[in-house]
Amino acid sequence: MKLSIIVPIYNVEQYLRKCVDSLLAQDISDYEIILVDDGSTDNSGAICDEYTSPSFVNSLTRSVVIKVIHQENGGLSAARNSGIEVAQGKYIMFVDSDDYIEPNVLSGLIAQVERDNLDVLRYRLQYVNPQYEAYNPYKSDSFKGNDYSEEVTDGVTFLNKRMNTQCYAWVFLIKRNLIIDDRCIDDRCLFTEGIYFEDTDWTPRMLVRAHRVASTNTVVYNYFQREGSITKAVNRSKQQKVLDDKMRLISEMQRQAKELQDKGLNNAWFNRMIADTVISVIGILSVDFYSERKAYLEQLKVMNIYPLQSQLPKAKLINFSPRLAVEILHIKNR
Repeated sequence: MKLSIIVPIYNVEQYLRKCVDSLLAQDISDYEIILVDDGSTDNSGAICDEYTSPSFVNSLTRSVVIKVIHQENGGLSAARNSGIEVAQGKYIMFVDSDDYIEPNVLSGLIAQVERDNLDVLRYRLQYVNPQYEAYNPYKSDSFKGNDYSEEVTDGVTFLNKRMNTQCYAWVFLIKRNLIIDDRCIDDRCLFTEGIYFEDTDWTPRMLVRAHRVASTNTVVYNYFQREGSITKAVNRSKQQKVLDDKMRLISEMQRQAKELQDKGLNNAWFNRMIADTVISVIGILSVDFYSERKAYLEQLKVMNIYPLQSQLPKAKLINFSPRLAVEILHIKNR
């Protein structure tokens, strides 16, 4: 089988059909769509089952297999990992269940991967609003720093030279044996379960394993912007987890950066991402967790992450005094 498309699903009945229908509106055959219902409490699970009903399967005009997994809620990483475990395709891609892809784009991706014998191919995304119109939700160019050249390079060089801090797992077409190799069952690159920012943790781990990586300038993925995404925390417990997972992410990126450094390899991307994440943590401490700031600032100090490798004004202030940075931001945001 050529390709496995893994779709983690949780309470997205309003968007799910558009997502799955976009995966069916493609110009290849011999592929599979793996729908992982991660304990949905709405009608999402039933919608998944509609796509495996005999009447729907018999209506398909091309060779595509649709698999449905129903499991207890374990989070996005657990759902993706479940899909990886049953995937049979030579290549794997991820699509979130409220997003969708452009029609008839997969044949071009497969052709480039096989032409250049790639381990990983990155493609472009575009943001779409609730009216499904393309737009840029940011004031600045959110794609700045991304190099979409088709030139083939190794994964470490790609990470450091061709990627900004956007590292969504669903902008890559990946050889399955880069993630999970049947010849070596202990050599697996799965998602860390139970955390936010799982893509920032997983994507660099995946890329540093790759020998041949390139991009295409083709827009493939539509990233739907809606309220209620898992990273838009609205209650105290979620805010706490966001903060703690950012601290955990900093530690993990330090570990990965040291591994590259010990091998004599460039770890500039990790230094940039660590700096950005610390700036975010300082911002959270100045607003939502000001009373707990001392404990977190001490933890950051113990982690020995200073000076931050960034020329951003906030990074310079934090390098001068993290405590002062929190105080200034706290006053500014009151």
